Amino acid sequence: MKVNKRGIVAFGAIAMVSTLTLAGCATGSTPEEGSGEESTGTLTVWVDAERVDALAGAAEAYEEKTGVKVEIVSKDVDTIKDDFIQQVPTGKGPDITMGAHDWLGELSTNGAVAPLELGDSAEDYLPVALQASTYEGTTYMLPYAVENIAILRNADLVPEAATSWDDMLAKGKFVVEQGAEGNPYHLYPYQTAFGAPVFGTDESGSYDPTDLQLGSEGGFAFATWLGAQGAAGNFNTDIDGEIAKQQFLDGTAAFWLTGPWNVGAAEDGGINVAIDPIPSPTAEVASPFAGVKGFFVSAESKNKVAANDFLVNYIGTEDVQLELFETGNILPALTAAADAAASDPIIAGFQTVGEDAVPMPAIPAMGSVWEYWGVAEAAIINGEDPTATWQKLVDDVTAAIK
Repeated sequence: MKVNKRGIVAFGAIAMVSTLTLAGCATGSTPEEGSGEESTGTLTVWVDAERVDALAGAAEAYEEKTGVKVEIVSKDVDTIKDDFIQQVPTGKGPDITMGAHDWLGELSTNGAVAPLELGDSAEDYLPVALQASTYEGTTYMLPYAVENIAILRNADLVPEAATSWDDMLAKGKFVVEQGAEGNPYHLYPYQTAFGAPVFGTDESGSYDPTDLQLGSEGGFAFATWLGAQGAAGNFNTDIDGEIAKQQFLDGTAAFWLTGPWNVGAAEDGGINVAIDPIPSPTAEVASPFAGVKGFFVSAESKNKVAANDFLVNYIGTEDVQLELFETGNILPALTAAADAAASDPIIAGFQTVGEDAVPMPAIPAMGSVWEYWGVAEAAIINGEDPTATWQKLVDDVTAAIK
C-alpha cells in the first residue's frame, strides 16, 4: 500500500467525496456563515492529559474568532475510545475526540464518527497520514502525528548505517522485542520486504479484506526466512521490550528496531543515537507500519460545522501541529510542520523511514489477523516448520474473516 501517483490522485478524489458529504460546509467556513446548522455555542473536545495544554491556544483563538467556546476535557487514554463509542448514541459524548487511525473500522461500524471535509487542505498532509485518515473512500480523521519504527543505532559502536540485513549483522548485534506470543508489528518490515502485505488494496487504495496476501508466495518466503533467522538467534522470543532496551543501553546490541517512544531512554542512557532505515533482507524496501493519530467528529454532534472548522483551520495549522509535536516528539502529520520538526536529526530519521511506511489496516478483518499472527511467528522462530505453520495461520485467519 505504498503511496504512488495513482494513490495521490485517488485520495484527491476521496477529499472531494468528503466535501460533498458535509453539505453546506466549505473549508474555512465558520458557524456564522450559513451552513444550515445551528451552533450550540460550545465544542467539547476529548484529549489525553498530555494534549490539554497544547490545544489551549487554539481553543482560545477559535472562541475569540467565532464566539464558539471550546472546552478541552482530559480523558484517560486507555478508556477514551470505549467511552466515546458508548456515549455518542446517548448524545452525551464530545463533539470531537482524539484517537488513532486504526480505530476507524470500529468507529465507523458503530456509526460513531462523521465524515470530515478537508477540502484543499488535504494536499497539505503527508500522504501516509491522509491514507490512514480515510476509510472506505471517506475521510474521517484530522491527522496530527505519524509514528513508525526505525533502526536506532549506537553511533559510537557503529559509525555508519548498515546497507542491508547481512551488513547490519556483520557490523554489530541487532535486537528487537518479540516475547512469547511474538510481535508481528515489529517484524512487518521484513514481511513486506518479501512482497507479502497483510491485505491487498482496492482501486481507492483502501485495504481489501477479501484479498488476504498473507498466503502469497512472498508470505511463505518470509516464513522460511524467519525460521532461519530464529535458528541463527537473530530473533528470540525470550527478548521482550525491557530486555531489548537494556541490551541497547548497556552496549550489548548496536542496533535496536523500535519506535520514537524509546529514543528518550536511549539518550538519557548516554547513547549517541542515530536513526537509520530498516535494512532489508531482500532487494525490496522494508516498509514498517505507520500509526497515525488524529481527531474525529462525533456522528451525533449538534455542531458538526464548527467541529470541522476548528479541526481543519485551527488544529490543522503548522503552529498547533508543532505544539502537539512538542508534547510527544512524534512527527507531525502536516507536511510543513513535519519539515520544521525534522530540523532535529532524530525526527528527520523517522521521517525518512516513514516515507516507506504503510498505514496499519483499520478494517475490522485485521482483528482476525492479530489473533493468530504473532503466535504463528513465535512458533516459527522457535523451530516449528515454517511452511506448515504459516499455512495454518493463513487458514485460521481466512476462516475467522469469513
